[in-house]
Amino acid sequence: MLLLSIIFLPLFGSIASGLFGFYIGRKGSVFITTLTTFLSFLFSLIIFYNSITFEYEYLIYLATWINSGLFNCNWSFLFDTLTMVMLIVVTSISTFVHLYSSQYMSHDPHLSRFMSYLSLFTFFMIILVTGDNFVQMFVGWEGVGFCSFLLINFWFTRLQANKAAIKAMLINRISDLIFLLGILTIFYNIRTIEYFSAFAAISIVENFNFIFFNYNLSIIDVACILIFIGAMGKSAQIFLHLWLPDAMEGPTPVSALIHAATMVTAGVYLIARCSPIFEYSIFSLKVITIIGASTAFFASTIGLVQNDFKKIVAYSTCSQLGYMFFACGLSNYPLAIFHLSNHAYFKALLFLCSGAVIHAMGDEQDIRKMGGLRRILPYTYMMFLIGSLSLMGFPFLTGFYSKDLILEVSFASFSETGHFAYWLGTIGAFFTAFYSTRLLFFAFLSETNAYKNVIKNAHDVPLEMGLPLGLLAFGSIFIGYLSKDMFVGLGSNFWNNSIYINPLNNQMIDAEFLPVIFKLLPVILSFCGLFSAFYLYFFKFKFLYQLKISNYGLYFYNFLNRKWYFDKIYYEFVNQYILRIGYNFTYKMIDKGLIEMFGPYGLAIIFSFLSRQIILLQTGYVYHYSLLILISTIFLINIVFFSLLFYFNFIIIILFILLFLIIK
Repeated sequence: MLLLSIIFLPLFGSIASGLFGFYIGRKGSVFITTLTTFLSFLFSLIIFYNSITFEYEYLIYLATWINSGLFNCNWSFLFDTLTMVMLIVVTSISTFVHLYSSQYMSHDPHLSRFMSYLSLFTFFMIILVTGDNFVQMFVGWEGVGFCSFLLINFWFTRLQANKAAIKAMLINRISDLIFLLGILTIFYNIRTIEYFSAFAAISIVENFNFIFFNYNLSIIDVACILIFIGAMGKSAQIFLHLWLPDAMEGPTPVSALIHAATMVTAGVYLIARCSPIFEYSIFSLKVITIIGASTAFFASTIGLVQNDFKKIVAYSTCSQLGYMFFACGLSNYPLAIFHLSNHAYFKALLFLCSGAVIHAMGDEQDIRKMGGLRRILPYTYMMFLIGSLSLMGFPFLTGFYSKDLILEVSFASFSETGHFAYWLGTIGAFFTAFYSTRLLFFAFLSETNAYKNVIKNAHDVPLEMGLPLGLLAFGSIFIGYLSKDMFVGLGSNFWNNSIYINPLNNQMIDAEFLPVIFKLLPVILSFCGLFSAFYLYFFKFKFLYQLKISNYGLYFYNFLNRKWYFDKIYYEFVNQYILRIGYNFTYKMIDKGLIEMFGPYGLAIIFSFLSRQIILLQTGYVYHYSLLILISTIFLINIVFFSLLFYFNFIIIILFILLFLIIK
């Protein structure tokens, strides 16, 4: 009962707030949704404690969903170590966001609806991480996509919010379709969609191949690549990242919930859950490593020139997800989940602090119109500083333990892809420290550029918003240290059977014997990024301006500011042609053409014509009626005595009737 309460309590809160918000009021909606999410978090902690103390794993069968031939799908919930870690992360961040939203959205007339959406999102995320088969997980997968559309488009009167929500929906639907093809590939070859059965049988199909356009492809490689593309869309990896920065149009608590611990981390969870499959596909692991490292580098470069407060934090999310992915690509799934849990706390802290700053500045998000906020918002400044230092990987903060270890392991792999990931990740660490310091400078440390009336009315966060910030700051400082031995410690049996690593792919021991310089290089470059940004923006601001307006500097700045021209390429060379094909072929030829011809319009014409012709049969001539009686008699005789010839005779009779009507 306790386990089912974890799952269904957020759903109960969502229904209560969404359907009965008018009767229970705004305070009642906030209270119920926050309470149910908090209870779900509390029960998750209890179950987690039992799991690590007594090594319990739970599997709850609820009902049969689909039972058709070999396809058997049940509503059942799996509570293993991986699930419990995700549950704690999801429910804790969701609780903090609910509490924060109660004050942040207090002036919004649709607060009850907003709280309902947040709880519904939490419910679908719990369904995603607790499902014991691919189809049930896909239900949660689509559910969080649907809720993200509702939350991003919450202020639906804003055009940019509409565009961002549609963009997020379309890009995620593309990747979700490919993910579904991956699930179907697994089912077609293994005949099951349950995790344990599929993972146990994967070694049987290890050498299965098929011919595709004269290429011999491995079944496992194809399934892994399809699953990975699904994860790319949800976790905003390069080529499918376009929706993430635009999703900042939603309220700030939405950004904290979606982009810290839940939706964007679903892709990392998917790869970790499918680790027994990916361990049999060396090719897909190399692809994951390359894509993840490229994303980490790419997003960190774009963050250097952004001026929107939330978009800078969003690109840092994209960059950190790259670190998680290439950790998975190097077969270090526990390390990826470790960084996921650490990242959730300091990234939620950064987003909620950005919301406090934007709220204080009268909804202004341009960092060039801020400044001097360390004196006006001292508590928010302190919290944001903790989150930024943790993001940079400052020694002995939460982000340091996982981020540094990921880079150590990538170098210890002694492979081309591992070294590629190490160097891009290390350079990305430098850029991360640089743009984080830049953000601190423009928002808090520089002289103010805001309007006088805005500064006069600015105030620090109230208790309802300050308490989640304090708790997240505690997590951003201590969570990494407290959990590192349990998650990634040598000899730890914490993950049990929830994650599988091929012993040949485990580089954790090798990472312990790396030369010191390669261990310290990411930290050194992070400090270099911090101090170089501090020096340039405080003392050499004029030099930066001259560099920016120079010929090469301007070209480089435009290249980064336009996000490597990905949006331009997609809009001008992909979207236009797809939309044109959609209009000319799908809309004009099929929708307005064939479907209308054989559908409503065509049927109306046909039946109108037939009715007019049938009316003409009422001629009053006996021989006409005799002919119809003869045809009917032949038809009935064939049905009764010659059923084998029924279809042939039926066609002949129909043609005869039509010929008669036309002649008449």
